[in-house]
Amino acid sequence: MDPRRAARREALRTLHPGYFALVMATGIVSVGLRSLGVPAVSVPLLWLAGTAYAVLVVLNGWRLVSFPAEMRRDLSHPVRGFGFFTFVAGTNVLGSRLILDGHVPAAVALLATGALAWFLLGYVVLWNVVLGGAREGMLAGANGTWFIWIVASQSVALLAAQLQPAVTTGQRELALLAVFSWSVGLLWYGVVGTLVTARLLLYQVQPADLTPPYWVAMGATAISVLAGARMVQMADAPVVEATRGLIAGTVVVFWALGTWLIPALLAAGWWRHVLRRVPLRYEATWWSIVFPVGMYGVASIALGEADQLPIVATIGEYEMWVAAGVWLAVFVAMLAHLARTLRREPAGRTPPAGA
Repeated sequence: MDPRRAARREALRTLHPGYFALVMATGIVSVGLRSLGVPAVSVPLLWLAGTAYAVLVVLNGWRLVSFPAEMRRDLSHPVRGFGFFTFVAGTNVLGSRLILDGHVPAAVALLATGALAWFLLGYVVLWNVVLGGAREGMLAGANGTWFIWIVASQSVALLAAQLQPAVTTGQRELALLAVFSWSVGLLWYGVVGTLVTARLLLYQVQPADLTPPYWVAMGATAISVLAGARMVQMADAPVVEATRGLIAGTVVVFWALGTWLIPALLAAGWWRHVLRRVPLRYEATWWSIVFPVGMYGVASIALGEADQLPIVATIGEYEMWVAAGVWLAVFVAMLAHLARTLRREPAGRTPPAGA
């Protein structure tokens, strides 16, 4: 087989299921730049997010047909398994950006897709990774990728909350879906946060363990804030009236928690790459840093506007420019990585550890 063709086939075989984080990151940066009044950048990023989404859907479908055993193995992997939830979050974040430009039918279709995938994966991944594995290894396998499950839940709530006042029928059902998925996400944040913290305290932490997906712990708080802020603004419905006050207070708490996590995550990165000298090489999970950074900016702007907290909104506005810079750096690194991957011959059949 031609070496380049073999390299492309190997890249497809080892395609990371969490690559939809590229769509999540690009979509939320597009949302943030639109809120800052920069359509010249926001619109191209929307097109890029949509293109990446379509390409990744095709590639994952191709991988499922060509390498079904690899897909099943990923579903049981404690790191790669939860990466499938990036499809859910990417679908809903893309819908959240489209609805800002009035594309309601497309957003409805994406919500239906994302909500169904969230429901199914919530049981399939839970069974395969958590319940299907060895009981004694479950805690040892807890890691930052598990927070993507919470992000997926809150992405359903976010898009449902944005759609609810934009449609004339189904407002009560959308409100119920938003409150339901948001509540499930908050409850599971407590469970996952406890498991991951216990793993960090009870097992020796190696530099290779503190991978980029740990940033999703902050991203999960940020999307909870953004979804909550949008839910408070939903049109009146019984479930909205019953929970609006609780939601408004909870989002402030989660914004504070996410803000507190940022210095800790930066310190962990310093320890890993500067003090312990782990090389800074591109991997698909880098997009798991870009998304939380962008989501924190968008959530801060939304919370500042909803609760009349101008200092919070200002923090979000400045932070969005940081997110745009981080997105650009990771995007360039990804292009360079893809160019190298498609040029070289495949070295083996086993994906790198933690990939």
